[in-house]
Amino acid sequence: MSDKLILRGSEDTPEINFDRSENVFSISGRSYPENPREFYKPVVDWLTNYSESPNPSTMLVVDLEYVNSGSVKEVFKMLYLVEDIMESGVEASIRWCYRNGDELMQQKGMEFKKFLQVPVELEER
Repeated sequence: MSDKLILRGSEDTPEINFDRSENVFSISGRSYPENPREFYKPVVDWLTNYSESPNPSTMLVVDLEYVNSGSVKEVFKMLYLVEDIMESGVEASIRWCYRNGDELMQQKGMEFKKFLQVPVELEER
């Protein structure tokens, strides 16, 4: 497994920056790819492999301006993987960022927080 997964963002896909050596795990931008499952497959695969031997502490930062319904399912997979990491006894958390006044993204973060056991911090930017 590579220590890094870096995907450049585009107009309709988010930037992915997973760097095990720097302990950086972030997804940012807009997420409405034509085929969300195909786009997120390498991300979910990388995180699945990482979860088998994670760093002592893992924080996934999700800073999405927009996420379509197809992407929500894929993002949820990643959040569950972070929860799995925590359940294995490793410190893990999620920071869900949303723009000032963006009630939709704030609500998405609150919904995820409600369904997950892993700590979810909501951060207004």
